Amino acid sequence: MIEKVLIFILFLGPLVFFHELGHFLFARLFGVRVQVFSIGFGPKILKFKKGDTEYAISLIPLGGYVKMFGDDPFNGDAIPVEERKYSFTHKSKWARFWIVFGGPLANFIMAYVIFFSLLLGGEKMPELRMGLIPEGTKFSTLGIKTGDVLKKVNGETISSAADMALTDGGIQTLTVERFNKLETVNIGMTGEEFFEEMANYQPFLRRPVMSSGSGEIFALSLNKDKVDWSESLDEIAENAQDQSLYIFKLPKGVDLGQAEIKEETPFVREVKLGSKGLESFFTTMRNEDLYPKDMFVKSISMNSPAEKAGILGGNVILGLNGAAIFSFENLRATLQKTDSKDVMVSILANGEVKELSLTPDVKPQGDKKVKLIGVYSDGVFQGMRFVDTPSKGLVGSFTGAFARTWDSIVKTVAGFKKLIVGEVSLKSIGGPLAIGKVASDSFQTSLSYFFQLMALISINLGVINLFPIPVLDGGHILFLGLEFLNRGPVSRRKMEIAQQFGLSMLLMLMIGAIFNDVVRFF
Repeated sequence: MIEKVLIFILFLGPLVFFHELGHFLFARLFGVRVQVFSIGFGPKILKFKKGDTEYAISLIPLGGYVKMFGDDPFNGDAIPVEERKYSFTHKSKWARFWIVFGGPLANFIMAYVIFFSLLLGGEKMPELRMGLIPEGTKFSTLGIKTGDVLKKVNGETISSAADMALTDGGIQTLTVERFNKLETVNIGMTGEEFFEEMANYQPFLRRPVMSSGSGEIFALSLNKDKVDWSESLDEIAENAQDQSLYIFKLPKGVDLGQAEIKEETPFVREVKLGSKGLESFFTTMRNEDLYPKDMFVKSISMNSPAEKAGILGGNVILGLNGAAIFSFENLRATLQKTDSKDVMVSILANGEVKELSLTPDVKPQGDKKVKLIGVYSDGVFQGMRFVDTPSKGLVGSFTGAFARTWDSIVKTVAGFKKLIVGEVSLKSIGGPLAIGKVASDSFQTSLSYFFQLMALISINLGVINLFPIPVLDGGHILFLGLEFLNRGPVSRRKMEIAQQFGLSMLLMLMIGAIFNDVVRFF
């Protein structure tokens, strides 16, 4: 938890600092005296004074502020004449505009600098790979397959999930890489619909290994000469048809978590595969005494239904209620769909097939009740793969960063527009917990991913602050425009009403975002 808090501060701190620095630098440029420069709100935990300005770090790290001398337009006359040259209120409209706009501008510049650095140094981003897509599901009917690597959306190359989230006009087509070939699939979904559907699929793919009933471990490949460790067992099982499968024996005690296992022996036998599909593939493998590693029981919970029924570590789960089961995820899903109180579990124990009756436990999990039998899987899964992008060079990085920054601004504005008109649900708004989780997950994934998301959030922060809502920078710019049209400041009463309205809207958005966080994570 401490690590996640530190990552959150590391992620959000620079965004807030540069935003407030933008206000500060433009204020100093136009001769306005800055009284307080604070990162965070609330009580000050660290502070020092240099010149006219007190610099502080405050307790609540969810923003910051710059307090300028003479920033109350209704008390301008109370400021002594000799001090008015340092007052924000007594500066020209043009100067006040740039002081206010300096914060969002700094966020856009920060995003540009991050994008420039990433393009110049080369990026290391996680590969966008689909998880397990069972037959009969929505993605399956659309033509998306297990293990597909996402390359393009609507014909435009993508490098991260953020690129997909910012896609304007919904996701009409996906171009995917499947067994080293590009395929284009028609989707016709909004971004929100696509990600909601994507969340329904198991994101982990099994490594191309299986075990015999006696515990010997084998690697599987469609290539006679070597094992392609980038291919998953699920991809091979779903796509292989009327071809040869080559079985390689792995040494005892080999680390199956290695990205590339070098200790494989030449193939020990060849298996002819028949018709396409998971059931046909795994039935053929069972006839060869080969079973997926995740169907082996690693351990069982004490006093669980599995222990009471006599299931032991090392047993292989073969089926449930007479139906063959080929993955632990399939076992979990099938168990939830059973209507009867008792279930029949088919296992392989010491070379003998047994049928055991047991009564699953029913326990609350979030807002649902789930059935559990108390077994833990011995599965091994593919690790995350990364794509290394070479440097774009100085000129290419300069122009590419500008294009990426502008594109992100345009798509962010379009995203907020959809939120306002109701095309996107308000449930998609995230608060501090959502930002913290994104920051932590991206930091654990790769620094390139972490900084790319930081740039996108910086742009979001800049755009949000330009909303014409009083108390935000955009609200101040709105008042400056009204002051220009009225040839004088807005009345105190109107400004107070506007500020109360703006503060209420901001509080409602904050409460909604925090509520969404609580629903998501608790």
